[in-house]
Amino acid sequence: MTTSPQQRPLKRRLQARAMGLANVPMRRILAAPFPTPLGNRLMLATITGRRTGRIYRQPVSYVEHGNVLLTPGGGRWTLNLIDAPAVPIRLRGRDIVARPELVSDPEEVQQLLALIAAANPGAKAFIAIPTDVHGRFDEAQLQAAIGHGFRIVRWHPEQT
Repeated sequence: MTTSPQQRPLKRRLQARAMGLANVPMRRILAAPFPTPLGNRLMLATITGRRTGRIYRQPVSYVEHGNVLLTPGGGRWTLNLIDAPAVPIRLRGRDIVARPELVSDPEEVQQLLALIAAANPGAKAFIAIPTDVHGRFDEAQLQAAIGHGFRIVRWHPEQT
């Protein structure tokens, strides 16, 4: 059963509002034509709204894994990536293009979240799904998060 974003838990709605405020200065910093310390964990994705056509510049965290970038995506912005073509990204002071792939399979999300948490331990605070003694994310809460729209975005950079 899936629910609308308006039915997300209060803690998640408050977190989304706080991130919206923090994103304002982050956009300026991440758009710089040179690498910044924030660029080691954050990138700036330029996303086109699926209904309005409006352009959004969304700061998102990322982890490199092989030839892809992994982003935990808990906001509505990921809906704009469904069937999206390649997306312009500002990564460590340079412009690239990457094709987004949304991952919602619970087991695959579990595995990718473990990779993200290992490479960026601070990401666990934003994911806010408890882990067991073996480091696996709680199955029921992970399933609920996926039901509320949580996805992993696997970005495939394209060669230019």
